[in-house]
Amino acid sequence: MKRFLVLVPFVLLVAACAKETTTTMEPEVDTGRIIGEVGDPRNRARLHTELGALYYGRGNMGVALEELRVATKADASYAPAYSMFGLVYMELREKRLAEENFQRALKLSPNDSDINHNYAWYLCQTDREEESVHFFLRAIQNPLYRKPWRSYSAAGLCLLRVNKVQEAEEMAQRSLKINPRDARANLLMAEIRYRQGADQEAQTWLRRFGEVSPPTAASLWLGVRIERKLGQQLNEASLASQLRKRFPGSPEYQKLQRGEYD
Repeated sequence: MKRFLVLVPFVLLVAACAKETTTTMEPEVDTGRIIGEVGDPRNRARLHTELGALYYGRGNMGVALEELRVATKADASYAPAYSMFGLVYMELREKRLAEENFQRALKLSPNDSDINHNYAWYLCQTDREEESVHFFLRAIQNPLYRKPWRSYSAAGLCLLRVNKVQEAEEMAQRSLKINPRDARANLLMAEIRYRQGADQEAQTWLRRFGEVSPPTAASLWLGVRIERKLGQQLNEASLASQLRKRFPGSPEYQKLQRGEYD
């Protein structure tokens, strides 16, 4: 399951449409010996939630869960810990536990933008795309939210999944108005234009994506299809080769192998 939308205000997680674009080393952190040095219960909860988020971003769900249990034991009212629990359980496909933890986080901190965003992404990943938009917009409503473009473009992606093309474009444009370099919004516009048959425009948007982000399986696969429509066989072959070399286990490469271009 993709993890590129994790929002934790105190942790820098780089997500690629998450596993697609980044590789990171395991952190050199001795999580068992810091407890006595970090002060009050809220601070301990914060630090262990940071660690849980860090391990989550590296795909180590077992250790992430251990860190989050320590966090909630230190401070049972620390909402971000439950939001991270929700993300970890989502990754583990434990829907009931994910839902319970997101709901607890929202009950503790209903206006927290990161929690609303993460819960929205969970809804989008569990076939509740249209419902997710409400929570993305709740995240954006907070005037203190530092990166609202992320929620706009994520909402657009979820809307496009259910063929709400016009609404998806509206969300992408809102994101780009705030941050023209939002990679997800640029890729989303490329996909929208491709679906609309505007292949040259799609190619332009995809090039803009390439200016702000390394290739992902999704971007390479879209590029293959755009170049195929434009009759650019050399470009198509080059992108297909990159997809095979970089992301051989991706669903996009499986589609390429089966010739499922549309």
